[in-house]
Amino acid sequence: MRAYERLLKYVKIYTTSDEESGNTPSAQREFDLGNLLAEELKEIGVENVRITEQCYVYGEIPATQGYEQVPALGFIAHMDTAPDFCGEGVKPQIIGDYDGNDIQLGQSGRVLSCKAFPDLCELKGRTLITTDGTTLLGADDKAGLAEIMTMAEQLIREKTPHGKICVAFTPDEEIGEGADHFDVEGFGAKYAYTVDGGAENEIEYENFNAAGAQIEITGLSVHPGDSKDTMINAALVAMEFNQMLPSGETPRGTSGYEGFFHLTDMSGDVSEAKLSYIIRDHSAAHFEVRKEQMQHIADLLNEKYGQGTVKLAIKDQYRNMREKIEDCMFLIDYAKQAVQEAGLQPKEVAIRGGTDGARLSFMGLPCPNLGTGGYAFHGPFEHITTEGMDYTVNILKGIIKAFGEQKA
Repeated sequence: MRAYERLLKYVKIYTTSDEESGNTPSAQREFDLGNLLAEELKEIGVENVRITEQCYVYGEIPATQGYEQVPALGFIAHMDTAPDFCGEGVKPQIIGDYDGNDIQLGQSGRVLSCKAFPDLCELKGRTLITTDGTTLLGADDKAGLAEIMTMAEQLIREKTPHGKICVAFTPDEEIGEGADHFDVEGFGAKYAYTVDGGAENEIEYENFNAAGAQIEITGLSVHPGDSKDTMINAALVAMEFNQMLPSGETPRGTSGYEGFFHLTDMSGDVSEAKLSYIIRDHSAAHFEVRKEQMQHIADLLNEKYGQGTVKLAIKDQYRNMREKIEDCMFLIDYAKQAVQEAGLQPKEVAIRGGTDGARLSFMGLPCPNLGTGGYAFHGPFEHITTEGMDYTVNILKGIIKAFGEQKA
């Protein structure tokens, strides 16, 4: 079975995670896919398959004779889809021999355009899989699931010599909780790759340092006719807080290694207001400065309006994996070699986000990220090609081959 055939099956299973849940998995529906994946792993011959009560799926392919000394290598993907857009009732469109023109997404009125998504020009002639415009596709990261599963099936069927191979499928990556209950020791790998990136030739080992910030503002509500020098309008203080941040340092105004402040949610009235931000920067030093900026603004507003008016809580979420991967750059060299052997030009990309691999790297499992062949994740314009997925499967096999060649 080709990887895209598995993808078409997986995306129809509703697995959107729930950031308000507080449970693991955050949504019981993630077990619908987790149980299916566990059974499929058993069917293709993967051993020691297990699914935990937190919906983590693990399995192993033992080393072939003579390759027992090769370091155990892992591959990881996540089962949940992002809560940013509807993930239920996915109806993929398949477009063979794509002609390079704009695509109508079902009857939704949305158009996947070459102007908005320049990568489409490079996909001409391939078989394209899109949404119908009413949901996301879920290739993030069900493409990774499908590619790892297909790699495992081919590895077992073709009897390719290899060291021990470990696979894991996690819940709740999209809400930043995918590594919360990951059993690094039980997983059994010394090194691993997440398969959760973009274009099939991309290799990622740098990501944002990340934190979340919650601001609670307590106002003082009095009759507006008698409020001079008395009223503290919490909604206006919230607006003032945001205006004191650098206006150009938002996701819309930044790219590459540039960090940002991202206002994700706001609510309020005269009496109270709340703001939610995410803070991102590749540089650890700049990241700390950003957090200090927020604290400084809170302090200034409390001096202006009275102590306790503004309460700021910042929680670190994950760190840049580069500081861990730098000690084992052979992982990147093997990936680049595999991409080249697949007939592509390797492209090293800094992630403007994070993956399970970032946290796992700090949990003792060095874990760079590989592309899946997908684009425009988290929304109705998500798309991927069958050929791109085939490339990724071959790249995974190429990395295993490169590891095996070091068995001496």
